[in-house]
Amino acid sequence: MLRGRADDDEGDGMAGEVRRLTRPSHPADARVGARLRAARQAAGLTLAAVAAEAGLTKGFLSRLERDEVSPSVASLVTVCGVLGIGVGQLFEPPATSLVRAAEAPPINFGGQGVREVLLTAGAQRDLHVIRSVIEPGGGGGEELYSLACDVEFVHVLRGRLRLLLPGEVVELEAGDAFTMPGATPHTWLNPSAATCEVLWVLTPAP
Repeated sequence: MLRGRADDDEGDGMAGEVRRLTRPSHPADARVGARLRAARQAAGLTLAAVAAEAGLTKGFLSRLERDEVSPSVASLVTVCGVLGIGVGQLFEPPATSLVRAAEAPPINFGGQGVREVLLTAGAQRDLHVIRSVIEPGGGGGEELYSLACDVEFVHVLRGRLRLLLPGEVVELEAGDAFTMPGATPHTWLNPSAATCEVLWVLTPAP
C-alpha cells in the first residue's frame, strides 16, 4: 500500500548508514525504490510489516522506496530477504520487447478466414496478445475448445464477433470486451458482412 508524506515524521532510523541522495548524474545510476515497492506490494506486505521484520523504521523504508536515501549493503540484503527476492533482481534490465506493426510475426491458432499476428513476441511468457482480422463468416470452427491458460480476454476493435459458449451466445460489437477462464469451452465467428478485428489476451501464455 502506498504511503504519503506522513511517513517522513517517523524519522529515518539507522542514521549512520543513510545519506541524502541527489538526482543521479548519469542515467545508468541505479534506482531501486520502485522495484522494492513493487515487490512489497506483490507480496501483500505493508511498509510497517517489512520495516519491522528488517529492523528498520517505516519512515526510512518509505524514503528508500522513493530513492531518497541510500541503504547499507546489509540493510538492502535484509529488505530483499524479507520480500523474498534476490538483490540482483533490483538491477536487472526490464524484460521489454518492441513489435512494430509491420513486423508482428504471423501465427495460426486454427480457424478459417482469419489472419493473426502475435503482438507479444520475444521472451514474453506471462501473456500472449494476439490481433486477429476475421473475414465475414470466418471463425474458430463449429467445435468448442478451451485453452491451457488461466484467463482469456477478448476486445473487439471493429466489426462484430459472436462468442459461443455452452448454453450461451455472446454478441460483441466494436469497443466491447469479454473475459472468461481459459478452461471455458468456446468458439467464435464473425457473423457480419464486414471484416472484424479483435485483440485476444491469454495469461499465462498457453
